[in-house]
Amino acid sequence: MDNFSKMTDDVLVAKYVGGCNEAFDELLLRYKDRLYNYISYQLSQQADLVDDIFQETFVKAIMTLKSCRYTEGGYFLSWLTRIAHNLIIDNYRQDAHMHVVSHDDDNIDLLNNADLVDSYHEAELINEQTLRDVKRLMNNLPDNQREVVYMRYYENKSFKEIADETGVSINTSLGRMRYAIINMRRMAEEYDISLEML
Repeated sequence: MDNFSKMTDDVLVAKYVGGCNEAFDELLLRYKDRLYNYISYQLSQQADLVDDIFQETFVKAIMTLKSCRYTEGGYFLSWLTRIAHNLIIDNYRQDAHMHVVSHDDDNIDLLNNADLVDSYHEAELINEQTLRDVKRLMNNLPDNQREVVYMRYYENKSFKEIADETGVSINTSLGRMRYAIINMRRMAEEYDISLEML
């Protein structure tokens, strides 16, 4: 039996990427408190938002690890902290009203530019197809995983709200999301479905 607590982060990452989910559980156990405290400090104790950023950080980490894009050898906590930091920044950007830049002096007719209209329409069609594919993959998940994905991405609920409504802990919600993402990626690869949005 493997003694995960004695393994380095890099060994645990390699084991997780190789299919050993218990290795990620050890990484979660190892760093969850420090990461949660960092996010909490950055967000001045906004509990719901702290929980959401914490959960999203691990969801992004899982997606990156499973797609074999992790390259931070030996700096797993720093990498997690950077993901959390970027999510916090993204949240501030969403909250701040974006300034609209005016190009009144430019003589470009954006509404009648065929190239822009065609590329926009093509991207819109591809995104619609991607969303249909995601929904189809989601519908093939086990009930408890499908429920978490639906509540998070279609109802925009926080992980705290999901946990409260489903009667489970936040960690259980995170675990269900993690397995849902793993299963959806596996199905997408199996059926050669691209999940990239334009």
